[in-house]
Amino acid sequence: MQTAEKDNKETVAAFIEAFWNDSDLDCADRFLSDDYAELSYQSKEGLKQFAATILGAFPDKRYTVEEMIGQGDKVLVRMTVKGTHLGMFFGTAPTGRTIDVTLYRQYRVAGGKITEHRGWIDMVTMWRQIRGE
Repeated sequence: MQTAEKDNKETVAAFIEAFWNDSDLDCADRFLSDDYAELSYQSKEGLKQFAATILGAFPDKRYTVEEMIGQGDKVLVRMTVKGTHLGMFFGTAPTGRTIDVTLYRQYRVAGGKITEHRGWIDMVTMWRQIRGE
């Protein structure tokens, strides 16, 4: 028998793969609920805009889930993103340097849809890697 936590983790894993790795930004409408609350990027559209910025700056980016924990309706994810800085990133011209940064995500899932997201990224490390420090 499949548990709700396992279902929720599968939903989040499928979203990460489609949205972040396959760059299918339109899949957000399939994975995110109508009342979705985006607590990091202000809105569903804000999330899509940030993802487009990442895609433009790091076209070879790849997200790897390192750890995923499901508890009730929450799914916590620790993952890394690796990529090469080949496009503009918040006013910084491409450097050709690679990044390898840890991210943390918290999702809330109900009825097979993601209803809430908040995320944290180690931006200090990311900027140091971009600048070659």
